[in-house]
Amino acid sequence: MSSSKGNKEYFNSEIMLSKNSLTVLEKRYLKKDLLGVIVETPKDLFMRVAKNIAEGELKFNKDCNYLEIAGEFYDQMVSLKFLPNSPTLMNAGAALQQLSACFVLPVDDSLSDIFDAVKYTALIHKSGGGTGFSFSRLRPKDGTVKTTKGVSSGPISFMSVFDAATETIKQGGMRRGANMGILRVDHPDVMEFIYAKKDKTKLTNFNLSVGITEEFMKAVKAGSEYNLIDPRDQRVVGKLNAKQVFDEMVRLAWEGGDPGIVFLDRINRENPTPTEGDMESTNPCGEQPLLPYESCNLGSINLSHFVKNGKIDWKDLEKTIRIAVRFLDNVIEMNNYPLPQIDVMTKKNRKIGLGVMGFADMLVLLSTPYNSDEGIEIADTLMKFIRDKGREASTQLAEERGSFPNFDDSIFPAMGIKKLRNATVTTIAPTGTISIISNASGGVEPFFALAYYRNVMDNNKLPEVNPFFVEIAKREGFYSEELMNTLADKGSVEGLEEIPEKWRKVFVTSHEIEPIWHVKMQAAFQKYTDNAVSKTINFCSSATQADIYNAYMLAYDLGCKGITVYRDGSRDAQVLNIGKDTSGDKEESTFKAVGPKDRPSILIGKTVAIDTGCGKMYVTINQDEKGNIFEVFASIGKAGGCAQSQSQAIGRLISLALRSGTDPEFIVKQLKGISCHMKYGFGPNAVHSCADAVAIAIEKIMNNPIKTTVLQQETVENLLTHIDKKKGSSSTSKKISAGACPDCGGQIEFVEGCNVCHSCGYSQCS
Repeated sequence: MSSSKGNKEYFNSEIMLSKNSLTVLEKRYLKKDLLGVIVETPKDLFMRVAKNIAEGELKFNKDCNYLEIAGEFYDQMVSLKFLPNSPTLMNAGAALQQLSACFVLPVDDSLSDIFDAVKYTALIHKSGGGTGFSFSRLRPKDGTVKTTKGVSSGPISFMSVFDAATETIKQGGMRRGANMGILRVDHPDVMEFIYAKKDKTKLTNFNLSVGITEEFMKAVKAGSEYNLIDPRDQRVVGKLNAKQVFDEMVRLAWEGGDPGIVFLDRINRENPTPTEGDMESTNPCGEQPLLPYESCNLGSINLSHFVKNGKIDWKDLEKTIRIAVRFLDNVIEMNNYPLPQIDVMTKKNRKIGLGVMGFADMLVLLSTPYNSDEGIEIADTLMKFIRDKGREASTQLAEERGSFPNFDDSIFPAMGIKKLRNATVTTIAPTGTISIISNASGGVEPFFALAYYRNVMDNNKLPEVNPFFVEIAKREGFYSEELMNTLADKGSVEGLEEIPEKWRKVFVTSHEIEPIWHVKMQAAFQKYTDNAVSKTINFCSSATQADIYNAYMLAYDLGCKGITVYRDGSRDAQVLNIGKDTSGDKEESTFKAVGPKDRPSILIGKTVAIDTGCGKMYVTINQDEKGNIFEVFASIGKAGGCAQSQSQAIGRLISLALRSGTDPEFIVKQLKGISCHMKYGFGPNAVHSCADAVAIAIEKIMNNPIKTTVLQQETVENLLTHIDKKKGSSSTSKKISAGACPDCGGQIEFVEGCNVCHSCGYSQCS
């Protein structure tokens, strides 16, 4: 059965991948040897995963032909109709065999329990998973600690411990860990939690959401107070005005996106296993509410493959749903869980999360705008079909294998379900890199951009345009190379009169869509999703706090289980400046969010060479036309690795501070004298570290400023105009972006609660 002939019989389908898909697979998924050399093809990868997951069949029927089922799994993956979540693609059939992305851990109110949770977090992150926590069980700040007669530091201080542990695992070179932190709105420390990420340097490895109750929402609408409750004994210990608290959540979300909100009571009303306890938290992107020690494995159907002749192919979609449910149930058996408690709880409830990607692609193939009643109706009909057929498939598996052990006779029979293999079947999860592999739009999001430039050899740029747009443009007769380049510059079809109005409406992009349509679309999918929906509600930079408020209230009224918002530009880098409070006589530190000055096209500078314990450092310091130090670049000879990256980081941060108005003397004071184990020299000539070397170089230039004639700005502009004409360049419109990719420098999309680069496959959450 395992011979190459047998493999050929069951795994003969070929795979067609885009350049982007191959780039992502080679960089993140294909197996490599100890030297980092790729040792499998994409076809090998899908065969490896299919065979490994199909082996789960043998646990229920030792005589079955599991390779035949593996062939079905393989066909779905190579056709890109269905893909499991990234951990399954990476680890199935490999040494790690950890196949889940989602975990929730309990955080109980004792020091030993808290640090057990920290340890478990590290183990999960090491295995490639993300974690969610509720800190609502922890006693509030200044609460009494009986054993020491001291006082508690509160949940937010302990969150910093989890954040530091995550950072340490990242620094160790492991796959990036991500966390969700939730605090109930009736916890006495809720206001401190709401403000916890106002300083963007804090809790950088956490998404935060406030756990909202029905009592609180009623109080918001009534403008009345609500109770704060001590979690230790459930005593009422205070009151707050609900509307004022809600307004502060809105304001902070408007400023920077955090905190989000999750509707805890609504989540628990749909808890399929209430006898096992309440769901207190979700996974990092919010789409998977879980009980403590539960995990969930996810997979997504690529909807772009199920439109034939302008109509949805329901029969083919049903076939994929049935195979995908079987695949995901097998994953539960084949998974190597990072903790025994997770193994036990996961198998008691057997939750799976079948979701979708390519919804925006499907709408294009159906000639339907995303922001339309027709688009909402398609979402509603589609997700009901997926849920119903998914439950049918789970019921069929229950006939073969039995219902999940915690099947509740008081819940499911009332829904007409007498048997069910999986407590939950559907989840709309972020699809990040698997949507790039599938050449599909992400999750249920609209298009972020229809085109962008891809960097290729010799710094050349090639336009990458949405393939459906290219196909339709050629078919409808409005295709041109000039249009493709314009589209890559602009990112959207807005204002391009050469494109028929019908197609300008169909190819609408995220930031052209009013937030109300984003919320309505999320609600349409949530209506028929067992778990929750990962969706970003996008706002333009000029959106007001009232706009955010209205979106939050609409999400509540339409039945969403949570909401994540992103206002364009709200998460850009900000610099903290020291200033004076001019409203009174008291001098104090005030923090002003300012952006760095634009860099002039030409600057004059010097390079200072300094010997350090890591090798010779070259520090280039540039000054503006007034002689002010404007930017710094630091490089360590041929050292490479950590020393080079740290030096580059120091230079970038110094440059950002300088361009934002920080006095160079202040920077020198902060860096000078920092020491490490690689000290160079002795006495007053000693160089204590690379940071110290940079400070020494800046100080030298401060004491000996560059004396040279700086080109007048008019001359510079004329020169640049000449260069642009020579290159044949043209001015381009600015595309809305969530920043630059840390891997390739391409455009980052903030979508599904996560930063994703469609150019190279980078994902902040994976």
